[in-house]
Formats: sequence, C-alpha cells, structure tokens
Amino acid sequence: MSSVGAGVNATRSPVGFSSAIEELLSVRALENPSEQIAIAGTDPFYKTPFRVGETVSAALAMVGIAANDLWALRHGRRQGLSLDVRHAAASLRTVDYTRKQKPDGQYAPVPPSDSMAQMLTVTQPWPTKDGKWLLPHLNLPSLSKKVLGVLQCEHTVEGVSSSVARWKGEDLEQAIADARACGGLIRTPAEWLAHPQGQYLNARPVIEIRKVREGAPKPLSSATRPLDGARVLDLTRILAGPIAGRTLGEHGADVLMVTAPQLPQVAEHVRDTSHGKRSCFLDFEVAEQAAIFRELVKTADVVIDGYRPGALTRKGFGREQLFDICPGLIHLSVSCFGSGGPFQDRAGWEQVAQAVTGICHTYGESIGAGQPKLVFAPMCDYLTGYMGAIGVMLAMARRAKEGGSYEVNVSLCQSAMFIQRRGLLEAFDAAPGSLTDSEVEKLYVKTDTPNHGRMLTLGPVLRMSETAPRWERPAPNFGMDAPVWV
Repeated sequence: MSSVGAGVNATRSPVGFSSAIEELLSVRALENPSEQIAIAGTDPFYKTPFRVGETVSAALAMVGIAANDLWALRHGRRQGLSLDVRHAAASLRTVDYTRKQKPDGQYAPVPPSDSMAQMLTVTQPWPTKDGKWLLPHLNLPSLSKKVLGVLQCEHTVEGVSSSVARWKGEDLEQAIADARACGGLIRTPAEWLAHPQGQYLNARPVIEIRKVREGAPKPLSSATRPLDGARVLDLTRILAGPIAGRTLGEHGADVLMVTAPQLPQVAEHVRDTSHGKRSCFLDFEVAEQAAIFRELVKTADVVIDGYRPGALTRKGFGREQLFDICPGLIHLSVSCFGSGGPFQDRAGWEQVAQAVTGICHTYGESIGAGQPKLVFAPMCDYLTGYMGAIGVMLAMARRAKEGGSYEVNVSLCQSAMFIQRRGLLEAFDAAPGSLTDSEVEKLYVKTDTPNHGRMLTLGPVLRMSETAPRWERPAPNFGMDAPVWV
C-alpha cells in the first residue's frame, strides 16, 4: 500500500493512478490538497492492456478530494482517503456481484434480462464491404428500430452482420447518424485524434467547468456530510448519468430521479445505479406536470441532463432556460461525444465510445483476436459518471466562494481518451478479472428493495475517514416518490 499526498508524491503510487490524478488536479485549478490518499493494489485487474483499475481509482480519489473541498468549506479540515485498485475495478461490473435472497434465505446471482443478452450479441463490431469495421448499437426498442430500419434486417447476428457487410463504413456511420440512431466506425487511436471530433475533445479538459452567469455566492453551512442540503434532479438513464447522481447521493445530496412511465429502461442498470435516490414520474409533454418540474428546478442546486442536445430545449428546459428559472444552478451535461465538434448532436453509448476512439481496435489487437473487440467492463460509463460528480462538486465549491451559474460537460469519448492517455500494460494474461469471495464479502451492502426484495450489492469503495460514502435508502421503484424535495 502506498500513502501519497495527492499531486505531491504521486510517483509512489501506481503509474496509471499517478498520471490520472495529476490530470484531474489540473481541472481543479487550486493548490494541491493536503490530505493523504492510501492506494492499495495495481493493475491489471481485467484481461485488458488498459489501466482500468488505476484510472478509475484516480477518478474516485478525485471524488474524495472534491468532497473534501466542500467539507473544508464547512468545517475547515480535510479527511483522509483510501482506495483499493481491485475494488475500484470490480465496481465497474456491479451486476456480476449482485445477489438476491431466495425463500430459503440464501443469496443467488441475478441473471441478466433476455433483452440485454440479445443486445450484447448484436452490438458488436462487424466488417463492412470496404475493409473497415462498424459497431451498430441496438439497445432500447426505439433506437434499435431506427438502426434496423437503416440496415433493413432482423435483430439477429446473421441479419445485422450481413447487412453491415453491404455498406461502406463511413457511409453507414453517417446513415445511422442521419436516422438519429446510434453506431460508430471502428477507428485506431491515431485516426480518432486526427478526426475533427477527436481534435475538439483533445483540446479540452476531461471535465469542462464553466461559469456562465454571475450571481451571489451560496456559502455552505456546518453539516454532517459534504453534500448535505444539496438538491439534485437526475434526468438520466443507463449508467453514466445515473452513476453521477448516485455518487452525489453517496455524499449526502438529495437526488430525485425524474422520468416518464413510457420511457424505456434497462432493469439491471436501474437496480444497480439508483441506490440512495428517490424517483418520481413527470411527463414534460403534460403542462401541469411540466409546471411541477419547473417548481422543483427553482430550488434545485444541480440538474443532470443526459438527453440528446436540444431535446430539453424544445420542452422548455434547455440549459439556458434552466438558468433563467434558477439563478445559481449547476447544469451537468452527460453525453457521448462532448460539448462541441461535428459529432456533438449525435447520441451514443459505452460501446460506441469504445469503437470510435480506438479502444476496440487496440484491445482486439492486443489479444490477437484478428478483429476489433469491446472491453466488456463499462469503464467509459462509470468513469464518465464519476467525472460528472467531480465537476459538480468542484462547481459547488466555486459557487460557495464566488457565486454564479455553472455548466459542467463530461462525455464517454473524453473518458475513453482519458483512459488511453494512461498508456498500456505489457502483460495482463494473469489478471484475475473478479474479486475473491472473501473480498466481496467485505464490500457487500445489504439492502431491502421495494421491487427485488432483499439484495446484496457492492457498496461504495471509496473510504473517507469522517464521512463514509453511503446510501441512505435502497434503489426505489420508478415513480414511487412524490415530486417534492425532502
């Protein structure tokens, strides 16, 4: 185990952690913090050349530093932080460790849904007729229908692969984008950095934080947790955005998920990313319900927006409209392609980010697969969620001291690039890929859910010496809570 002063003795910590924490501290743009961060373990944890565990550990350590910034504003002192690289890596695959209590009192794994299993078989890189590879994304019925409409095929491996093979790669990528569906051409890291979108992101920090309006400071009072009293509206689905909201909830924020009953969800992702939150239904197409949301915004601190750019503006809740409703608001945008560039308006997912940025190419090459391959752990999703939580807390600290309204931008592609900047491992075949039973036992949190009964799930892996990250309530059923602040 190494005990490092963040940004001071980082060379004593794992290579990936050290370089990643230095980059994140540059986003913080303050003097190096004084707390000690104890880091145990190193990569590889997964059988991949990417320094997944060390990179995610750095992001979680930065979550702790950002929480400490708020804690210091409240109490004038900082807390010690500790992490295990193996635990941080395993937390990316929470679904593998989730257990449900059976009638006999024993706990058993929860199998994935049939729809998720089917999605994973077809959402893969497929060869095109011009020697390239393209990944079409076929999650959620509405988006899948659009992709299949372009491909003119059935939702099967045979149908999708044979249809992709009839297209030139760039033509198909553009056709999928024109249909407002999701997919991405497999690029090498160099090709991505030469692409205008890659160039745009490479010129920007991994977390973009910008004060967009002036306003009075909102100082923080004494409290028992770093984010006590913070009100967060979570308008996101499926991993990255929900992880940002869950992370804020782990440090005391009141996180209210807002969705509509007709919007599709993925059950296992909802179960594993909604701990600590409340959930309400509000349909913005219904005037009375939109008015209720507007009232919630008036006294909110944060809105997490995972919609395609422009979608909420048409409903009256775009970023600038939200700043008008609530001066001093912090708006977090979670996207695939980032805050600008030619792909800004495109939607995307974990797999698309891995495809376009070079991760699929590098991974397939490193394992001798003879073709691009996805890294199975959703590292971009979770990392982007943690980045979003970091950005929100850093913005809250700035707002407490100097006031203003803030926009925070994080993206799956930027996170993929952040991982790749850590360099590659030379050997990873002996990586364990999972925690031992004894390790898991120490991390389990027992929770009584309204929908799934009693569950065991991996709890927060970041350790703080005074305010342990924790969930105040189990993952809710959708729509079970009133649209009010507690």
